[in-house]
Amino acid sequence: MSQLQERIAQFRKMASDDADNELGHFRLGQLLMEAQEYKEAIASFCRTLELSPQFSKVYQLLASCLLKVERKEEAVEILTNGWKIADERGDKMPRDEMGKMLKELGEPIPEATAATVDDGEPGTGFKCERPMCAAGKRARQLPAPPLADEVGQRIHKEICADCWNEWFKNYSIKVINELRIDLSTEFGQEEYDKHMRGFFGWEEAVGMEK
Repeated sequence: MSQLQERIAQFRKMASDDADNELGHFRLGQLLMEAQEYKEAIASFCRTLELSPQFSKVYQLLASCLLKVERKEEAVEILTNGWKIADERGDKMPRDEMGKMLKELGEPIPEATAATVDDGEPGTGFKCERPMCAAGKRARQLPAPPLADEVGQRIHKEICADCWNEWFKNYSIKVINELRIDLSTEFGQEEYDKHMRGFFGWEEAVGMEK
């Protein structure tokens, strides 16, 4: 069994053991897409969107898989809906990628959404860049970088305190335990870093063709 297939098996188990773990389904979809198992990846991405319909990046990946299996009409619908959600959330990178895909397919790009009416509550002035962040304008910046390296600096600049705490206190522990990651090894640290980047929605974590 290849390393990729081993990782797919690990995330199949994670998704099976915790059916409501949207990040487990998302990562499984990414790995299946990397293995060119597009039909199964579609199912994983669809489940991710059932659990987290505001996760804009998933629309882009789901549409890519649909195009691979020649389901263009569905892909266009997904791209159109995903573009609107990404635009509303201010997720510029997936929005622009989906716009590019629509243009290449000869389909219209939706009009930008009018600015959301302010609810009158004060904001923090910090915008979290994680696609699944639910804090909105109430996102709080970490008081200092959580790690003493460039990654820590990036987290401090782009990721809110709530999302960091969700990773560090919850999801990272689940990843270590369920995938049996040994952080004392170079491979274990690399795997941990991959999952952390995926959790934060950083583009380079995808590791697949676009």
